[in-house]
Amino acid sequence: MVQSILFFALGFLCAAFLVSLIAPAVWRRAVVLTRRRLEASMPLTPAEILAEKDRIRAEFAMNTRRLEMNIKSLKEKVAEQLVEIGRGQEALKGLAVEKKDKNQALSDLQAKNAELRLREEELHKLTEKLAQAERSLEKRALELQKLEQMYDEASFSSSNRQIELVARESELDKLANDIAVLRSQRKEADRRNQELAAESKAARDALKAEKKRTAELDKKVERLLATLADREENLDRREKELARMRERPRKDHAVNGGTHKADEVEGIDNAIAKLEGDRERLEVRLTALARENKRLKTDLAALETAQPEQAGDAPRASAALREQMNELAAEVVNLTMRLDGPDSPIAKALATPRDGRQDVGERGISLADRVRALQKANATN
Repeated sequence: MVQSILFFALGFLCAAFLVSLIAPAVWRRAVVLTRRRLEASMPLTPAEILAEKDRIRAEFAMNTRRLEMNIKSLKEKVAEQLVEIGRGQEALKGLAVEKKDKNQALSDLQAKNAELRLREEELHKLTEKLAQAERSLEKRALELQKLEQMYDEASFSSSNRQIELVARESELDKLANDIAVLRSQRKEADRRNQELAAESKAARDALKAEKKRTAELDKKVERLLATLADREENLDRREKELARMRERPRKDHAVNGGTHKADEVEGIDNAIAKLEGDRERLEVRLTALARENKRLKTDLAALETAQPEQAGDAPRASAALREQMNELAAEVVNLTMRLDGPDSPIAKALATPRDGRQDVGERGISLADRVRALQKANATN
């Protein structure tokens, strides 16, 4: 490493020594060449200096003369161009005036053309109007002839119309009398219509009342059906008890061999048979009453669409339905009382005296009276 550095330093020093030896000779040669170049480019004698000045003056004079000639030629060209520009401006002014004249002439021609078109249209319209006027004159002539004929006919028919007018006046008098009669008949018809309207209103009110009563009767039937169902349950229980009672005496009779209870068993059987007959009869009556109720509902529905004069049958049908329902209720109460036995509260209620203030004629037969009548009928049977 040190050796290479030493070799590099030695080479550098040798090169520097060689350069220091060669550099003065190279410098002297460069100075000589530079001096020769300067001497060749610059005059060294006064004659050469004067000659150089003359040459420069001559070149300046030639350049000045060239410039003067160029300026003169340019001035001439400018003058010619100004002349041409003036001529062009004059020509433009002439063209502008000519254009203005032509535009004015064109506008005049257009106005004349429009005026000619208007006149042509007016002429065409006048021609059409003239043709229409000729046609209307022909029509007027024909109409005038027709009017003359119509005038003749009208003058002829006016005499006939006067005769007819006299006859029509007599007919008008007759029609006035007929109108007076018809007005009196109309007043009578209006009065009858008012009476019919009042009757119709009364019938509608009665129909509403009957509907209300029918609804009440339906509710009453439902209550009676519920009561009947309860009583049937009680009757079934009583039948079961009676069946057990029948079985018990038979067993006692089989065990004891006695005959003193046979009459009692037979009486119980008869009572049961009678109760069953009453129940069957009551069921038949209830079925018939339900059918009657359905029929009355149908009649009421038909009565709503019928004439007001036919509304008088509804109260009678409703009264018949109420009567049947009251009879059915009395039979149900009687059957219940018989099922309950002598200790029934119904029997106690029937044993109380009647209220003498009840008006039978206005309110009808009461339920208690109906039950008492059924008891009497059963007692006689």
